[in-house]
Amino acid sequence: MDDGEPGAVPRAGMVISVRSREDVVVVDPERFLAAARRAHLADHPDADPADIADVYDAVHALLDRYGSLGSDHPEVAGGATTRRQMSGGVGWLPGDRVPDRPDGLSPAGTISEINLDVTTPLQDHGCFLPEDQGA
Repeated sequence: MDDGEPGAVPRAGMVISVRSREDVVVVDPERFLAAARRAHLADHPDADPADIADVYDAVHALLDRYGSLGSDHPEVAGGATTRRQMSGGVGWLPGDRVPDRPDGLSPAGTISEINLDVTTPLQDHGCFLPEDQGA
């Protein structure tokens, strides 16, 4: 995470850009697709479960419903193995996976970066996003 300028003061016209990355590991593809189909049907009761046909559809369905792939929402994380205590803190060791989440996913880390040096917000690019979408 980039702390940027210590004590940065908000000002009119300031563009605050937040870039986030969230990693998950698929431990059970069938549970993953089933959870995505349930999420899609919960948001769109008249939809066809076959609408969720691939990883992209599944990711979008879970993000739309829970806002995160590694959500702690009970529908996707309920009953899963809790994080165990490890030396220096709480969490999973590198390479460890959560095998029993109902969504078949194992959260594998998140990171966010705050950038206050962006000159043009994405909205102002209109239909033509910048080549470097992180810029």
